[in-house]
Amino acid sequence: MEKEGFLFGAATSAYQIEGATGEDGRGPSIWDVFCQRPGAIRDGSSGEPACDHYRRWREDLQWMRWLGLKAYRFSVAWPRILPGGKGRINPKGLAFYDRLVDALLEAGITPFLTLYHWDLPWALEERGGWRSRETAYAFAEYTALVARALADRVPYFATLNEPWCSAFLGHFTGEHAPGLRNLEAALRAAHHLLLGHGLAVEALRAAGAKRVGIVLNFTWVEGEDEEAVERADRYHNRFFLDPLLGRGYPESPFANPPSVPIYPKDLERMARPLDFLGVNYYTRARVARGEGLLPVRYLPPERPTTAMGWEVYPEGLYRLLRRLARETPWPLFVTENGAAYPDLWRGEEVVEDPERVAYLESHLEAVGRARSEGVDVRGYFAWSLLDNFEWAHGYTKRFGLLYVDYPTGRRIPKRSALWYRERILRGGG
Repeated sequence: MEKEGFLFGAATSAYQIEGATGEDGRGPSIWDVFCQRPGAIRDGSSGEPACDHYRRWREDLQWMRWLGLKAYRFSVAWPRILPGGKGRINPKGLAFYDRLVDALLEAGITPFLTLYHWDLPWALEERGGWRSRETAYAFAEYTALVARALADRVPYFATLNEPWCSAFLGHFTGEHAPGLRNLEAALRAAHHLLLGHGLAVEALRAAGAKRVGIVLNFTWVEGEDEEAVERADRYHNRFFLDPLLGRGYPESPFANPPSVPIYPKDLERMARPLDFLGVNYYTRARVARGEGLLPVRYLPPERPTTAMGWEVYPEGLYRLLRRLARETPWPLFVTENGAAYPDLWRGEEVVEDPERVAYLESHLEAVGRARSEGVDVRGYFAWSLLDNFEWAHGYTKRFGLLYVDYPTGRRIPKRSALWYRERILRGGG
């Protein structure tokens, strides 16, 4: 892993760390509203104050420097820039990211910016959210605004983070905001997310963005029944990847799915040329035939699991990277990879987390194997820099390299942070 220019980084997202959800002109997002729904969040919490990164970002930047990060992947909060989703600009919101980008560059850390990490402005949700075609065009308007302000300094722009989660967890299973359970709504949202991506790529190119891509979450699928494996692969992986490759949508993984209107040139726009593909990987799925709208049955893990119940399976990352190298034309970045464990701080200077160290080491080894066999992987981002608001799990799951004591906001390094720091200092070797 000594190839020149390999980016070792860490990743975060705006709603999970920033806090300050009602300050300096920020408007409400779908997650602010979803968190108010009884039972929606495991511990009844919300993204306020999260890690208070909006106020403590300079401290967090010092931790990034201590870690030796070469890159930092973060997202911009759409409702902080455009409180109403479109129209009136909030200059204080834009100024926050302007300062952050300048400070990252001054510290020698490459900014890797994600435009949408699930925090849709509530004003747009009230008009139909991602189920409405108008939201795709509003996203392009927002993208153009951010790009005009930052494209001269930010070398990497990702349009969307994990649109699969936005579409299916948000609209089909109801686990995520906006909390719907309707397959037609999910399919409409998926289509408009992909359309919004294509329109955003056009806006980024027009603004002179240097490298443009998207971040997808992938699940390595295995099982003895080929039909079940193929169907689950269409659901988890190919549903969003195939349109980006210009193949259109794969055969639907759903039984008797409702139709969604596809306008002329939609598929062409989704397949605009990209400069990279972000790969988020955490686990594999073992499947068999099932029943219902998605006739797939998920089998229990065969190996140790993380606190999320996700099987630790680094071989899946290796196989996934090999597959993507064969099937796609783009350089790859592992934009998220990490594990939640029940970390506990008792006042010591370093929080011990040996399981996370082993997880990161085995997955980085998988990346190294893929690279040694010619796969063009150009960076690895540990999820996450900080313990944070873990969506529907609230603050009950900890993924961070840095432990966050939520009552005080204090950051404490974990053993995995020291391990990752040493790995970066050694060039990843």
